[in-house]
Amino acid sequence: MIFKSKYPDLKVPQVGIYQYITSNPNSIPDDKTVYIDGITGKSYTYGEFKHDSKKFAAGLQDKLGFKRGKVTTANPKYQATELSYQLTNSCASVLIVHPQFIEAGIKAAIKAKIPTSKVFLFGDKEIKGYKPYRFTLIGNREIEPVSYNPEEAKITTVYLPFSSGTTGKQKGVELTHTNIIANLEQLINAKCNLGPHSIIMGILPFYHIYSLTCILHGTLIHGATLVILPSFNIETFCESIQKYKINHIYAVPPIILQLVNNPVVQNYDLSSVNLIISGAAPLSDELAKRCFEMFKIPTFQAYGLTETSPVLHYPDTKDLSNAIPGSIGLLVPNVKAKLLSEDGIELGYNEPGELWVHGPNVMKGYLKNKEATDSAFDKDGFFNTGDIATVDEQGNFYIVDRKKELIKYKGFQVAPAELEAILLTHDAISDAAVLGHYSEKEATEIPKAYVTIKSGYKQSQDLAAEIKSFVDKKVTSHKKLRGGVYFVDEIPKSDSGKILRRLLREKVKGNIMARL
Repeated sequence: MIFKSKYPDLKVPQVGIYQYITSNPNSIPDDKTVYIDGITGKSYTYGEFKHDSKKFAAGLQDKLGFKRGKVTTANPKYQATELSYQLTNSCASVLIVHPQFIEAGIKAAIKAKIPTSKVFLFGDKEIKGYKPYRFTLIGNREIEPVSYNPEEAKITTVYLPFSSGTTGKQKGVELTHTNIIANLEQLINAKCNLGPHSIIMGILPFYHIYSLTCILHGTLIHGATLVILPSFNIETFCESIQKYKINHIYAVPPIILQLVNNPVVQNYDLSSVNLIISGAAPLSDELAKRCFEMFKIPTFQAYGLTETSPVLHYPDTKDLSNAIPGSIGLLVPNVKAKLLSEDGIELGYNEPGELWVHGPNVMKGYLKNKEATDSAFDKDGFFNTGDIATVDEQGNFYIVDRKKELIKYKGFQVAPAELEAILLTHDAISDAAVLGHYSEKEATEIPKAYVTIKSGYKQSQDLAAEIKSFVDKKVTSHKKLRGGVYFVDEIPKSDSGKILRRLLREKVKGNIMARL
């Protein structure tokens, strides 16, 4: 059975992303503030954005010989090896890095063979000879960014975020101009209830597709105002809500957990907030309920993936009485879905199955990876999300399980295979498996390692701590073994050598295996 969106189909503008987000459908004036630094109070107007972006385009062309291309966004906390892989795989020719992470950026650029003259900094200070991009690339000349005809917009990659695969290798997700524009239009028509009146919290990382689409681009197309914070701190977060009268928050479950559990929140007035949308990881019914009971703020979850630009399902926030607790909402316009059994049979209402989706917001494919792209789509062009879902007769979808082996830590994907490969380089370890464990304390999944050790080594808390430290030093923050290291007598595997993770979970849960 094919499930279609309850919303009427919409016509997606077939233009480039820059032309779309500056089309100004709400006729906001150039002096309207669109971005505010929540720490310093420095503001940036719509007019300044337009002029500086055109100057930046001219600088890229004049100083660096830029032509048509794409942008790849990276986690600033990446280790040099992780960043260099992304730079090399994406064929990046220029790197703009935050001063706080300049050391890793320099190492990665060298490994990716990006010349020093093409490494720039955010901010306004020169460090070790590396200059701020604003001083070098933004002059007085303005140019109109390249425009695209309908066919070009549909096939041309504009953003290349990277998403971890189950093999441990990151995959570049090719999102086209049309993909991103389609998702923004879908959100508008799915009654996201945003506009020039909206003051949005900008706390999520901008390199992540959730923030890139919904927050950065969403602010501009809606003519809203975005208050930007560099990182999450509960006091600064609440102080900004109170000071700037923020009324719309895109969040992840750990932020909501802080709101309901940290007593410092009671010192602030959060009454301006009329909606919290949670994404990137599952939001429990209990957490959403507690947030509403404490602050009278409706809190709902949406759903999507990097590969879908990202939003597939969104709650009806125009009429909050229609939003169902526990549901990820309705399919956004122009999207259809099907639920398949393990045998590939199409299922109906209230039958859990693997969720496959089709729509204009679904990616072009994985960069330089035809095998992964082909396996992600079926013959009818439906994309396999890897998640298990159900849908009721009203069209409300629910995520009930995840087929993928990926662990989601605060919205970041962690590939068990990557951590397992590192564990196996430790002198004491003979075999290893990594599972996701849901932490009530952090309201997110955390990676937990199970290892067998070689003869001559003794199971101990000291060895477990040493192994954990060994891995944590080699990976970026969200991949750390926050769940700890546990010793087992055997890692269950199939005849082909595949780790039987479900069996491992059952044995660990039943205390069949020895643990420390």
